[in-house]
Amino acid sequence: MIKRFLRWMPNFWALLFLAVPVMGVATFVLADRYNIWLPRDVSEHGRTIDQLFYFILYLTGVVFIVTEVVLFYFAWKYEAKHNNKPVEFSHGSHSLEVVWTILPAVTLLFIAIYQMDAWAAAKMRPPEIPFTCEVTGRQFNWDFRYPGPDNVLYTPDDIVRTDGNLYLPYGEEVLLKITSADVLHSFFLPNLRLKQDVIPGMDQKMWFRATDGGSFDIVCAELCGWGHYKMKGRIHLLKPEEYQAKLEELRQEQNTMRVAETK
Repeated sequence: MIKRFLRWMPNFWALLFLAVPVMGVATFVLADRYNIWLPRDVSEHGRTIDQLFYFILYLTGVVFIVTEVVLFYFAWKYEAKHNNKPVEFSHGSHSLEVVWTILPAVTLLFIAIYQMDAWAAAKMRPPEIPFTCEVTGRQFNWDFRYPGPDNVLYTPDDIVRTDGNLYLPYGEEVLLKITSADVLHSFFLPNLRLKQDVIPGMDQKMWFRATDGGSFDIVCAELCGWGHYKMKGRIHLLKPEEYQAKLEELRQEQNTMRVAETK
């Protein structure tokens, strides 16, 4: 029994080598089956981003499976204890090298062309509307400034919040101005499929149209210092009328605080 096991030991390691990618692929499939890959999408453009993500995932998954099967085949077929033939040097095939150089290049070119419209829609075509809000990253918080009734930032009727709660309407186009007060941050809205690096001294834009209401995470996706783990917030997507009512509530609260400070 022991001798038989020892005789199969090299093949056992080949099978173990195969088991790892098999379990990995199974995990990927189950994650897709039960929708645990990505958080709930509440944006108009999220479907395009998700389709691009899954296309690249399936493409690389097929390449991964083929590669692992070939590696297992060679590990099993040419196991040393059962192959006493001396090793022979082979230069290989120039034609094969050309093929496996051209194929990845063509694939990457196709992906680059395939994602151009998604990139342009999310990063190059901002709507021609006033800023809905200014987002400022600082160590270690997200600050928000809403324009007042004049729809212009940096005027006396602005509403400034530092509590990490961002209120925005859904069903309407939203345009955010993103900036940083100190170091490099990254403003990440997973449920809206948007992420923007926030660079000190540079104003960035982010825009979207949410399709549903709710409260979702705001994440800093850039290591910005020792308190990076604390830099989180919540985005609250409200109906347009609820959003206007919330702005009025925040405005009255801010005015009350100002009166209290002057006494």
